[in-house]
Amino acid sequence: MTEQPFANQVALVTGASRGIGAATALALGAGGAHVILTARTAGGLEEVEEAIFAAGGSATIAPMDLAENDSVARLGTAISERWAALDMLVLNAAALGTLSAVPAFDFKEFAKVLTLNVTAQAAMLAAFDPLLKKAAAARVIGVTSSVGRTPRAYWGMYGASKAAFENLLLSYGEEVRHISGIRTAIVDPGATRTKMRARAFPGEDPQSVKAPEAVAERIAALMTSSFEHGHFERVD
Repeated sequence: MTEQPFANQVALVTGASRGIGAATALALGAGGAHVILTARTAGGLEEVEEAIFAAGGSATIAPMDLAENDSVARLGTAISERWAALDMLVLNAAALGTLSAVPAFDFKEFAKVLTLNVTAQAAMLAAFDPLLKKAAAARVIGVTSSVGRTPRAYWGMYGASKAAFENLLLSYGEEVRHISGIRTAIVDPGATRTKMRARAFPGEDPQSVKAPEAVAERIAALMTSSFEHGHFERVD
């Protein structure tokens, strides 16, 4: 590890047990950050943690379901007791839901998707706002989907949740931009080789789309840049 732009910084990545979240955690760890990893799958988190350690970095795992009652608040309390500030927050965890026509929605499932993709994200911002404000130049990056901005038939459940998530994160950015060093950005990973993508496109050759590492590289690069509030980009 020669270049460490994130030395002495703390990062929190959600959905870090696989895919884009895992790759992003590895990239930030390689850059010198201490990375806090959270996801529901403890085994996956342990594998990512071991990979970060093997590369000379440091990490802490926090297995949890963000959608469970008070789980985010408990995480916020635990982290604030150990670290004085949070420099980077990557809001990556999300649920796809069933692809179906709007009139055919299972509304219990829709509520669960909204809980994780929107409500839990609001809870994350609320829980970590104090720690983000204590950082010199905190960066909050949300991972979205093109269907949040361009409606697509049968993708309404996921698309609506991502549209709400984007508005939520950018609204938070507007609230803190003049009173802190926090900057928010939205990243659309585009077609990427993930488990969610395989579920949505079961007939697709996974080798025909880019690896999660390509998205992680761009997220890590954004963390070192002085992007304007509300920055949006798609990784093609």
